[in-house]
Amino acid sequence: MNKTVRKLRPSDYWRIGEHESWFQDMAAKGFHLKKMGLYFTHFVKGEPKKMRYRIDVSLKKKITPEQIEMYSDSGWDYVTDYQFFKVYSSPVELDAPELHTDPAEQSFTLKALDKKLAFNASILVAAIILMIGMLSASWFLDRTPTYILVEGMAIQQTILTIFIGYLTYTSLQAAISIRALRKSLINGKPIDHHAPWKKHHRLNSVIVFLFTTVVGLGAILPFIQLVKGETKTLPEANLDLPIVRLADIEQNPTLTRGESAYMRDGVDWANRYTYNWSPLAPVQYESDENGVVPGEMWKDKSGEYSPSIHTMVYQLSVPTLADNLIADLIKRYRYRYSDDNFIETKHVDLDLLIVHEEDEFKEVFASKGKAVIYVRYYGYADINLVIENIVEKIDFISE
Repeated sequence: MNKTVRKLRPSDYWRIGEHESWFQDMAAKGFHLKKMGLYFTHFVKGEPKKMRYRIDVSLKKKITPEQIEMYSDSGWDYVTDYQFFKVYSSPVELDAPELHTDPAEQSFTLKALDKKLAFNASILVAAIILMIGMLSASWFLDRTPTYILVEGMAIQQTILTIFIGYLTYTSLQAAISIRALRKSLINGKPIDHHAPWKKHHRLNSVIVFLFTTVVGLGAILPFIQLVKGETKTLPEANLDLPIVRLADIEQNPTLTRGESAYMRDGVDWANRYTYNWSPLAPVQYESDENGVVPGEMWKDKSGEYSPSIHTMVYQLSVPTLADNLIADLIKRYRYRYSDDNFIETKHVDLDLLIVHEEDEFKEVFASKGKAVIYVRYYGYADINLVIENIVEKIDFISE
């Protein structure tokens, strides 16, 4: 039984002369063409033979038995097809006449393909423009690209856009190349059946490897995030997590948990913590906590004193992203406040500390090493208590 061998093809599907030359060189080594795939070609291992291969163009998906017989009578055996190309072979010693003896006449076989490839390319160009617009909106609409990158929300979309961009490039290249080949045939220049293929083989191998790797990673990334991510109700007892707790800020023994305003899937979303993962921030926590101090009122008599705290924690793979991430967090959560409301201050235990305080509303942005923590607190406790707790928690993830 003859052994089937798969080999990565050396060039793009529309490079007719290079494919013919490659098939001939492979036959001389004992690898005889059997089938063409998207990236790999199937050969049958046998005795080395001197063979000629020719590729004819047809938009019809299948070749009829009558056509196969007609070509066979001329000394050319049908082998296989790929895309819009039909492959025929003939032993060199048979000295079969060429499938096309007149280049100008052969150019007419490319007319329909020329139109089809131009149409396909125009569709892909429109698609990639739309995708780039959508991707740009994701990255830059809020002017927070580092935040988007660290959160990992647009990585898969970016990889998909790169992939579609590559397909658009190859589609344009195919349309341009087939049109150039058609013009060359019209001018009487025949296809080079011994065109060099080794250069494109090396290039194609590198491109296939890179795109297989990138697209593969892009495909599994959402599943990794789905498996690693989780949301749970935040227990009232302390957890060994780098999040700032409301009780540590309030320091009031009468503080109790407020009544849940939103329950879903068994999680109290007013008092919850969420763990997330991304390649650039493998450790991410986000938490919300709400409390009530019975018998104590807000100063404006609007109701019972009910402080709250929101914490976001990132441990970065690339520490140099910390400053940009803090800048993006400020842009994303500053609401109506201007940049002047956010004051950078010095702290011996932190690389960067930015605070914002408006009466009972307080925000702190801090970084140390590879760690970034953002805390938004609503209550009467001193902002220095918030900073002290951040300093204590940030050491867990700064190294």
